[in-house]
Amino acid sequence: MNTADLMPIGDDPSLLIVDDDAAFRNRLARAMEGRGFSVHLAESVEQGIAATANGFAPAYAVVDLRLEDGNGLDVVEALRTKRSDTKIIVLTGYGAIASAVAAVKAGAVDYLSKPADADDIENALRAPKEAKPPPPENPMSADRIRWEHIQRVFELCDRNVSETARRLNMHRRTLQRILAKRSPR
Repeated sequence: MNTADLMPIGDDPSLLIVDDDAAFRNRLARAMEGRGFSVHLAESVEQGIAATANGFAPAYAVVDLRLEDGNGLDVVEALRTKRSDTKIIVLTGYGAIASAVAAVKAGAVDYLSKPADADDIENALRAPKEAKPPPPENPMSADRIRWEHIQRVFELCDRNVSETARRLNMHRRTLQRILAKRSPR
């Protein structure tokens, strides 16, 4: 998206970033401060909800979907009840249609897969409401999407290979070979 097409930040540049990855959270905070946002950080669902309970109602928010102490959608709902016009972006390392739909229903305006860079996040935060996001310049390959799905099911099955293979309708040894390999690009 062209910078000229983006909405101005406005009078309230407050931005809440909720992510349990400290390196990513701090790097994104520095990048967004450089773009004119006033950043507040939280590393858990508990801290994100506590920030809103203490009277902080940001104009913008970037929330990771899977946090160590719970689901980021709980933070999205808390933000929505505090301030209905907050532009919320949900980030996740496990992009799935079901979680994207849940994020939008909870009140997020966009859903981005990690690794998302500061430009992608700023574009999503400042995009006009009626604007459709541009297609990704480097979309994930089909092999990468398959690998991500297998990893997600594996994690949901508490890293149980036999249960994961059963749910994916896959031979257990085939699954073990897939899990032993590095992620495709």
